Amino acid sequence: MTGIHILIAEDEKKIADALCQGLEENGFTAAVAYDGAIALKMFRNIPFQLVIADINLPGLNGYELCHAIRAANASVPVVMLTAMSALEDKIEGFDAGADDYIVKPFDFRELLVRIRALLKRTHTTVATGTLLQADDLVMNLDSKQVTRKGQPIQLTAKEFQLLEYFLRNKNRVVSRADIALQVWDIDFDTRTNVIDVYVNYLRKKIDKGFDQPLIYTQVGMGYVLKDKS
Repeated sequence: MTGIHILIAEDEKKIADALCQGLEENGFTAAVAYDGAIALKMFRNIPFQLVIADINLPGLNGYELCHAIRAANASVPVVMLTAMSALEDKIEGFDAGADDYIVKPFDFRELLVRIRALLKRTHTTVATGTLLQADDLVMNLDSKQVTRKGQPIQLTAKEFQLLEYFLRNKNRVVSRADIALQVWDIDFDTRTNVIDVYVNYLRKKIDKGFDQPLIYTQVGMGYVLKDKS
């Protein structure tokens, strides 16, 4: 993908410079900020198509940077690249609006695959249809807005992606392995419950307080979003 501008927010110069070089050797244009506050200023002034951010940054940490980026742009992909590997750290990263989370040390080839997958998803979303709907739940892929019975529902970036996957596969049971591959771009790790955690987040936002639930658990198989309209 040529013409793609990527912002790298990383305070370890050796890592940042290696990332920059690797990305440019693969046809991207990369810029580096060694400080979270500087990264945010750059993001507001340059139309970047993707952001790679460490969590432990001076100025603004990676979570704060991601929140600020999401406030300015709901659709640009953000990849957290960090040594913080605990499940709680990953959940906080996704809650901040990150689209992916990669733990250091990492293989650059894997990072490249995930970057290309995120960019492909971003650049083909509108072509696959601007509205997705199940019953009285409506997702607008252009504005990134979700409503149920006309009531706006606020979702994080990862919750939005998960709901989009459910809507594209409504009335079909999807396994945890399917979700891990299609939403997180990873093989399913049976040692983590991150998928169940995020399904629970979605249920609280799109089902709680409404007469008819949409997301159901199929014991031993996975989940299904049922459209009864």
